Amino acid sequence: MVAADQPQPGRAAFGFIFVTLLLDMMALGLVVPVLPKLIIAFEGNDVGEAAHMGGYFGFAWALMQFVSMPILGSLADRYGRRPVIILSNLGLGLDYVLMALAPNLWFLFVGRIISGITSASYTTAMAYVADVTPPERRAARFGLMGAAFGLGFTAGPAIGGFLSDIGLRLPFWAAAGFSLANAAYGFFVLPESLRLDRRAPFKWHQANPLGALKLLRSDPLLGRLATAGFLQRFAHVSLPGMFVYYATYRYGWDGKTMGSALMVVGIAQMIVSAVLVRYAIAHFGERGTLLIGLVCGITGFIGFALAPNGLVFLASIPFVSLWGLANPAIQGLATRLIGPSAQGRLQGAQSSLNSFADMIGPIVFTQIFAAAIATGAAIRVPGAPYFLAALLVVIALGVCVGVQRPVSAPAE
Repeated sequence: MVAADQPQPGRAAFGFIFVTLLLDMMALGLVVPVLPKLIIAFEGNDVGEAAHMGGYFGFAWALMQFVSMPILGSLADRYGRRPVIILSNLGLGLDYVLMALAPNLWFLFVGRIISGITSASYTTAMAYVADVTPPERRAARFGLMGAAFGLGFTAGPAIGGFLSDIGLRLPFWAAAGFSLANAAYGFFVLPESLRLDRRAPFKWHQANPLGALKLLRSDPLLGRLATAGFLQRFAHVSLPGMFVYYATYRYGWDGKTMGSALMVVGIAQMIVSAVLVRYAIAHFGERGTLLIGLVCGITGFIGFALAPNGLVFLASIPFVSLWGLANPAIQGLATRLIGPSAQGRLQGAQSSLNSFADMIGPIVFTQIFAAAIATGAAIRVPGAPYFLAALLVVIALGVCVGVQRPVSAPAE
């Protein structure tokens, strides 16, 4: 068998997994604009009650991600990346069919729980990239994977919004089609990336969320990187969680303006992920790129918090987009510290931390925003959630200042 880190096979295998992730993210993105509408319909068009239920939907989905990601990462280390990706997409496709046919809210809720378990392609895809990419090129390729993520989440909601005007359940059928096609693509085209001699036994004490997090504490540098990654994800939750509320309250934007702004954000993030990450890594190294990205994130969030009008808010978007330099650098540095047989566990542990941030972040930021604009507040500070996000990234910067480029873990 050809070694996974030889240049030509690595490029071909990376192309396969890029397509896999793109299709997966488009399927996930398709249901983003329509799921709240379906919840509203089930709640008799009561928007307030639907928003209340939507919070439970989001929490349950993130909780399932928190629990299942380390398990799926460990399974990928034991049985290979390919079967986990194929079965995840097959399960996700069938689950979209289940949600498309949902006769009531609780049926839909069960479907959303299942989707939280089966939507594992992103985590396993990152382990796949680590398998087929030399350590010095991983950060740049993680950036390209971020571009696939961004493209899927830019195109998916746009397509889903269009289809929802035809039929409220049509986006779920389309998402099922994408996921099932992705499973078929994986079965017939996607090669395995993890050699048999690099596989590790599955152990429940390592696969549960708390056991998986022990891996992140096994090395002080890895612990720092994991802490910075968690703080970054926590801060990032403020973007999708607060954007509509903040822009509506402070600038009076309508839906069209918000949609245009989100499109600008998506395009800017794709440019950073697909082009600038590789350039920055080549010129500044992973550590330098990490620090530059964090400084840009702090600048962007402070700009959001202080922006007196929509134009200043929009001018801060490039800084927040450049913040996207930091995460691929963190991932690239972290994969150097872990051997080939534990890359799935690493990605599962990191994703579990991210899911925890996704659980608590929306509650924290929305409550702070509500308190900051309350009628009885001594001082109204509508930008308070973004000030908090900036503070979280400042702490992440402090954690990363002492980070040095690690020596790669030995091949197994």
